Amino acid sequence: MLPSKEMYPQMNTEAIRDQMVEHQVRAGAVLDMRTLEAMSEIPRELFAPEGYRQVAYADAPIPIPKGQTMLPPIVHGRILQALAPNPDEVALMVGTGTGYLAACLGKLAGRVRGIEIFPELVDCTRANLLAVAVNNVGVELGDGMQLDGQAAYDVIAITGSLPLYDERFQRALRIGGRLFVVVGQKPVMEAWKVTRIGEREWQRESLFETVIDPLINAPEPPKFVF
Repeated sequence: MLPSKEMYPQMNTEAIRDQMVEHQVRAGAVLDMRTLEAMSEIPRELFAPEGYRQVAYADAPIPIPKGQTMLPPIVHGRILQALAPNPDEVALMVGTGTGYLAACLGKLAGRVRGIEIFPELVDCTRANLLAVAVNNVGVELGDGMQLDGQAAYDVIAITGSLPLYDERFQRALRIGGRLFVVVGQKPVMEAWKVTRIGEREWQRESLFETVIDPLINAPEPPKFVF
């Protein structure tokens, strides 16, 4: 359940951000210092819709336009820690939403390409990135399920689940590259880290269980008809 605004009547955003990092993200076994520093630097409330800014640091998803959601802080932290972007690496983010995770990726990677299917959210992400002076993230309108790049990225983050795993994303990794993806359907979904270890070889690691909305246009398994 999303906390009410009355729980944070007058936000001291820096203090609340520190609490989020310590009591949600770090407490959830996100211990990578670069991840924690990036999340400490980015003002998460600026990426929440106006009516939800006072609960932007809650341990809950936040509604954003077009029926989408902003993932909870702990999930963002786990994504960043799993991918461990380096300053000389190129990252791809599929589904930028309002841009919070893209901004964090921009703090960690050398360059970030964002793909977002809703024009309103493309504009929102661009404005938010400008507001926090993250200048190495480019956001474009597009459908992530049409991605056809080969060996182009060191890091890929997919913010919607894939009911059926699609190998196009792992093929877009360079050797040594890492992909974060959530696979499955409610009530059982699993977050994976997929690492490309050779021209035709990938390694999958199960990270944790979670439930997030499917990526727009992601294929679904055929439904049983009785």
